[in-house]
Amino acid sequence: MPKIPTLTDIIEAAERIKPYAHRTPVLQSSWFNEQTGAELFFKCENFQKVGAFKFRGACNAIMKLPKRDGEKGIVTHSSGNHAQAVALAAKLNGYKATIVMPKNAPKVKVEAVKGYGAKIVFCESTIDAREETAQTIIQETGATFIHPYNHPDVIAGQGTSAKELLEEIPDLDVIIAPVGGGGLMSGTLIAAKAINPNIKVYGAEPELADDAWRSLKSGKIEPVLRTDTIADGLRTSLGSLTFEIIQSHINDIVTVPEASIIRDMRNIWERMKIIIEPSCAVPVAAIMDGKVPVEGLKVGVIITGGNVDLDNLPW
Repeated sequence: MPKIPTLTDIIEAAERIKPYAHRTPVLQSSWFNEQTGAELFFKCENFQKVGAFKFRGACNAIMKLPKRDGEKGIVTHSSGNHAQAVALAAKLNGYKATIVMPKNAPKVKVEAVKGYGAKIVFCESTIDAREETAQTIIQETGATFIHPYNHPDVIAGQGTSAKELLEEIPDLDVIIAPVGGGGLMSGTLIAAKAINPNIKVYGAEPELADDAWRSLKSGKIEPVLRTDTIADGLRTSLGSLTFEIIQSHINDIVTVPEASIIRDMRNIWERMKIIIEPSCAVPVAAIMDGKVPVEGLKVGVIITGGNVDLDNLPW
């Protein structure tokens, strides 16, 4: 088992990616504050390079690679945002990237990966198909695999977002973020709990992809049972490393229905005038549905990305 990253690893990752990654803004909305009785602070990773927080982790992992390994090529599997992140981080280093993507990946994300110059290999939309296809490429080429979330350098990179948020708003009571494979949540937990041991950190998931919630309850990694949630970034099971971190540190995981996700995706578009993808609306819906106690508190919400197929909006 790879070692669990520490706050020191996250601080080092922040320095490593500083020349490449954006320090994203923290926005507020008086409307959301009035609706919830809380002060919400939205950490807007939709303004990150490639339009998602995933660039942080991919950039950190690829920047840390020995040159001789990078030159053999980079491979990963992803439905979109990690794919774009690896494609761009590899390009910045002059490395070739091959991305395994499910056939049902959003068109906007597929086009973006192509735009960064990566080669795409399509597969069926199951975790097994992704992993088998990636393994074949590794055997054929000797490329280095950058896991979308179950990788200490990826987790450390994702943790830089929460580190920045707490530098800007140090007295937060709560941080809430979506849970897919758990890379962002793991990095957030490590950063937040080390900086402020009293802070509460919650994960939010769609009811249709509640594997992390079930895993927390059962004490073992539970599979994703269906992949039809609109929150396409959260259709993934936890990894061994991310589950261990989440199980040890998280306060709770809550789930929300599809209607609430769509409602609050639209609310953010209309009220804050920013584009977010459905996965980002999941923690917002958890707050708006009263699944997480926030009244009278200062709450950080990590807005994970803004890559949306504008020809296929849910309203």
